Amino acid sequence: MTLLMSLTLPFEEPVLIFTLVLLVILVVPIILNKFRIPGIVGLIVAGVVLGPNGFNILARDASIVLFGTVGLLYIMFQAGLEIDMIDFKKYKVRSLVFGTLTFLIPIIVGTAVFLYIHGYDIKPSILLASMFAPHTLLAYPIVSRFGLSKNEAVTLTIGGTLITDTAVLFVLAVIINSTQGNTDVWFWIFMIVEMAIFVAVVLWIFPKIAKWMFKQLESEKGAQYIFVLTVVFAAAFLSEVAGMEAIIGAFLAGLALNPLIPHTSALMNRIEFVGNNIFIPFFLISTGMLVDLTVLFTDTNAMLIAGTIVVLAPITKYAAAFVTQKLFKFSVLQRNLIFGLSSAHAAATLAVVLAGYEIGLIGESALNGAVVLILISSMISSFSTEKVARKLAIIESRRKPDISEKPDRIMVPIGNPKTIESLIDLAVMLKNPSYHEPIYPLAVVIDNEHAEEEIYKKNIMLQEAIVHASATETDVQLVSKIDVNIASGMLRAIKELMITEVVLGWNAKITTRDRIFGTILDSLLENTEQMILVCKIIQPLNTTNRLVVVVPLNAESERGYIRWIKAVKLLSQQLGSKIIFRGRRRTLNKLKAAVQGTKPEVEAEYIPFMKLEEFGNIKSELKKDDMVIVISARKHTVSYDSNLDNVPRVLSRNYKDNSFIIVYPEQYPQYQSVPIKPMARLHEKTRGDQNEF
Repeated sequence: MTLLMSLTLPFEEPVLIFTLVLLVILVVPIILNKFRIPGIVGLIVAGVVLGPNGFNILARDASIVLFGTVGLLYIMFQAGLEIDMIDFKKYKVRSLVFGTLTFLIPIIVGTAVFLYIHGYDIKPSILLASMFAPHTLLAYPIVSRFGLSKNEAVTLTIGGTLITDTAVLFVLAVIINSTQGNTDVWFWIFMIVEMAIFVAVVLWIFPKIAKWMFKQLESEKGAQYIFVLTVVFAAAFLSEVAGMEAIIGAFLAGLALNPLIPHTSALMNRIEFVGNNIFIPFFLISTGMLVDLTVLFTDTNAMLIAGTIVVLAPITKYAAAFVTQKLFKFSVLQRNLIFGLSSAHAAATLAVVLAGYEIGLIGESALNGAVVLILISSMISSFSTEKVARKLAIIESRRKPDISEKPDRIMVPIGNPKTIESLIDLAVMLKNPSYHEPIYPLAVVIDNEHAEEEIYKKNIMLQEAIVHASATETDVQLVSKIDVNIASGMLRAIKELMITEVVLGWNAKITTRDRIFGTILDSLLENTEQMILVCKIIQPLNTTNRLVVVVPLNAESERGYIRWIKAVKLLSQQLGSKIIFRGRRRTLNKLKAAVQGTKPEVEAEYIPFMKLEEFGNIKSELKKDDMVIVISARKHTVSYDSNLDNVPRVLSRNYKDNSFIIVYPEQYPQYQSVPIKPMARLHEKTRGDQNEF
């Protein structure tokens, strides 16, 4: 009671402040969603109402500013982290064009308006125009929520954001230093050198440190997340040291860590969860707290400037999106998506206006006008992006998925507790994102007097599998079987669950008399048609640098040809790894056409080699972080070669430091439906090359 009596506005009790903010983050989006209003708008309005210029319930103190800054950096970091690097490289020219357009059009139009209509001098005019040239990816969480982060329009806009924001901040640095009289040759040299060193450190040194750290912290999931945050803020700080805004550093940190954090990993899920539910909402609320609506109704000059900015900003941004659409033949929805994402102004706009205000180039009227721009543009961006993203998501959902001909139903037999996490991670990365099938961890217990004890042990391992998979938000359906032997239990589960792929762990317990994988694999190969992957994961999956894929002759004639190609490409996309295909030249030519004709797009290289002996010798070409994938074959199939039986022995002997996967492609039932007659001559023709791939 005493505490309640002593409460004054604004609240100063930390627990109460944090409780109120969390309540706003929880309730406001839920209420506004019922009226089809984006939650982003509600959080900004909540900041206006609760802030010092509203009912003064919350002060924009150091804690709010701190969390808001983290949220802003989080937005830029996630944008860099979730971007498809293959598409980013493919569309870098388009991103450059859009970034140039969305910078030049607002700068030119805005400078002319403030110079000739409002009567400002040239420097204040450029500075005021610079406020609505940059944009903040405020609506990016909306795009991400609708699954459109890999859309070409989104990739282009993200790349354009980096370009236009960097250009604006460069202009700002020039204006500030010219005002202070520091524009000699040494100033330019020093600025360029600082920027070059900064970019080299973030994009070259940081990834090397991160790869090493991820290996050391493989089992420490919480420590991995803390390390990622450390990298983000270190990059942001170095960006400020180099004379740029922190948001540039956060974005580059996302690009640097992009190949090391798979999009379906537990770490990515943690990053998105904390950012989207805590830090980014804090930023939106803190942005709303800057708005002072009373000034607009008491200061005529502020009203004129605010009106000019609010009108010119969306018009010039739409013009840039319109020209971009016409140049690259985008759809109308993609044009509107570009406009929606690029029409919000927050981070760089605040940096420009505050810097100009501090050196006396612009007054308080322009400062308030900029804050109103942040509020209005955030609403425009949120509403337009939500509307367009919803339509695009519906259209894309109606398209026939081309990642696979049928849903992936992946089974992961659990036998060794040490390999559970790596096998589950691999299965999640191989899973077709177009379908929502669960992963099936399987435990098989032999029906004998020890069955009850074994069931208890296997159930503990299954629980570990479901805990690990749940961190990636992947559905898991546990399966237990009691059978006369392990292989029989697996076969029964494959049939009952209509499994399409089986991910097996490497069996290191081998003898000279048994085949290297033991009799369980033999039984599966003889009695199933499904694709089987036998895996030995040595290095953490997210540190994989390249996938070296060895392909045998006539692989293109197998039924499962396209399926394993898509599986390898999905793995490459998730890991951000380049694919190196090795095989006979004729096989590679056909493979190249198949790879280019299927999605997703990946970076691939095709290097021919002739004999099986060369496969054992390519060890010298591999690095420790390369994964070897060998496409094998069942006996009596078109691509089977007796030398493939030696591959497991070569792998175990020569590739002890590398992760590897042996893939047995999907086959026709009992291998009898395969149309081998048309291939008979080809097979006979190549039988003389039995020692070759």
